[in-house]
Amino acid sequence: MTVRKNQASLTAGEKRRFVAALLELKRSGRYDAFVSTHNDFIVSDTDHGPRTGHRSPSFLPWHRRFLLEFERALQSVDASVALPYWDWTTDSSVRSSLWAPDFLGGSGRSRDGRVTDGPFAASTGDWPIAVRVDERTYLRRALGAGGLRLPTRADVESVLSMPTYDMPPWNSGSDGFRNHLEGWRGVNLHNRVHVWVGGHMATGASPNDPVFWLHHAYIDKLWSEWQRRHPGSGYLPATGTPDVVDLDETMRPWHDTTPAALLDHTPHYTFDA
Repeated sequence: MTVRKNQASLTAGEKRRFVAALLELKRSGRYDAFVSTHNDFIVSDTDHGPRTGHRSPSFLPWHRRFLLEFERALQSVDASVALPYWDWTTDSSVRSSLWAPDFLGGSGRSRDGRVTDGPFAASTGDWPIAVRVDERTYLRRALGAGGLRLPTRADVESVLSMPTYDMPPWNSGSDGFRNHLEGWRGVNLHNRVHVWVGGHMATGASPNDPVFWLHHAYIDKLWSEWQRRHPGSGYLPATGTPDVVDLDETMRPWHDTTPAALLDHTPHYTFDA
């Protein structure tokens, strides 16, 4: 059984193996296929049309499947690797070990955002950006630029306390747990973290930055926490809702799974806490 661990508790060996698997997926071209998929859905998911991966109830099950596919790709390289998660309520500093040169590397240069240390720095030659938002071919970050702060545990608790999963209009204007977690309303959890990291994480091509996977693994963990706290509150909408994915409706791009099939993560992985 795969166990997803807090990145802060990874051993040096676990970090090395995770990074090595990422680099091999990148070298083979498989990594960039995931970036393209995410970018395509960011572009197509709008408030007033068909939406699947974002701005919609299926934001959470869609990303759960997306992460599962990526984790399986990593494990095809090294079966011992699991996706770690980044608890940004605790590791909220630019000096956190997450950003050390032996793991993800740090922030980018002030003049252009270029990451200059760690295994994904342009100087290594191992992480060219192929799915681009502009002509630049190097990984970019701007950690905490403009004084933006990461969400706190109190922010998280305020969202976990919401008893209803989602509600009309089922988009970025909705109230309820999903949209407050996604960050279009309220204290802004998921979206704020993307902006805090900056650079590629603030674009549709956000998986270009490997921290994407650690961030979304924590979002997935928060969903599982919400499910435990509200066992009587399930995925909504149930049926007959235009433009969004109902409970038993299949999701693109896989067409072989539904939100209902992804409500329980335990057949696939558990968390360390």
